[in-house]
Amino acid sequence: MSTLNHIEAQLKENAFTQEGNLNRHKREKPYSCEMCESSFTQKSHLEIHRRIHTKERPYSCEVCGTSVTQKPKLKDHMRMHTGEKPYSCEICSKSFSQKSNLKQHVKTHTGLKPFSCEVCGSSFTQKQHLVMHLSKHTGEKAFYCEICGVSLTQKSKLKSHMRIHTGEKPYSCNMCDKSFSERWILNQHVRTHTGEKPYCCEICGCSFKQKSNLKNHMRIHTGAEPYSCDICGKLFSQKGSLNQHIKTHTGEKAFCCELCSSSFTQKQHLLVHLNTHTREKPYSCEVCGSSYTQKSRLKSHLRIHSGELPHVCNVCDKSFSERWVLNQHMRVHTGEKPFSCEICGKPFSQKSNLNQHVKRHSR
Repeated sequence: MSTLNHIEAQLKENAFTQEGNLNRHKREKPYSCEMCESSFTQKSHLEIHRRIHTKERPYSCEVCGTSVTQKPKLKDHMRMHTGEKPYSCEICSKSFSQKSNLKQHVKTHTGLKPFSCEVCGSSFTQKQHLVMHLSKHTGEKAFYCEICGVSLTQKSKLKSHMRIHTGEKPYSCNMCDKSFSERWILNQHVRTHTGEKPYCCEICGCSFKQKSNLKNHMRIHTGAEPYSCDICGKLFSQKGSLNQHIKTHTGEKAFCCELCSSSFTQKQHLLVHLNTHTREKPYSCEVCGSSYTQKSRLKSHLRIHSGELPHVCNVCDKSFSERWVLNQHMRVHTGEKPFSCEICGKPFSQKSNLNQHVKRHSR
């Protein structure tokens, strides 16, 4: 053998000193699982794989007791408790606790969606998202809760569901020690400490702590009222407003004043009412010093100073500071006159005009 060939052979031998590396190079998998016939290049990989069958989880979290099959998975899990996010996106600097989450996030910048649905053509950045999507077409719910019988489309949803039964709360706030069953609930909670409002309205600039609150807010601009009363057909932009409205039909007034026995359909109405007894006005304007019994009234008042007009007419694009002013304005377009005189039957678009009219009958 020439000197050159000898050196090349020596380099190759040094490159594969570890058995697994050599096996990978040779494309050999000498270690086979006797339970499912999966094969591996390294004995250690086979031992980890066997835990799928034996259910063995030798690595336990000292904080919440969660057990995992591998030491690296325990290290990843611990970041739930520490809040550590060592993986950063080079494009937008967003940080992640798992490297895999960073890799998936990067695809949101590239726009790459390599996994396509053959049924409807929808495409996804991750294979697991495609698999989840396909269950919408098949109706399949492959993951089954052995305690209550609920079936779910995703393994991750079953894992979250199981916490209802176990009471496990693995996500802890490092500011106040409260614990939560889901990461997204913890993220929402942390904003009560930081004051962060990451969801911003592109129309008026209002910002919110939760995406759902922004979605609800957008109905101010669009005029959408997706919730309707089954009794009278009245429409509402918020589900909570519909629930409160239904009480006007049932007559339910669960919140009672201990001072004068007045009762109310909503707790907030009772709290506002109590201020009539105490004469307390806890909400003050930092600009002019005006005080109010309700936070909502202070918020409305501040628009005098800011000039904000968040309520937009979808017919003529005029803007208004208050929802009720917009509602009055809409009657200009619709011709609606909901207020009628009980004496002569004359209709009016505004209650104030009706009140002025009634005074003429009493002269």
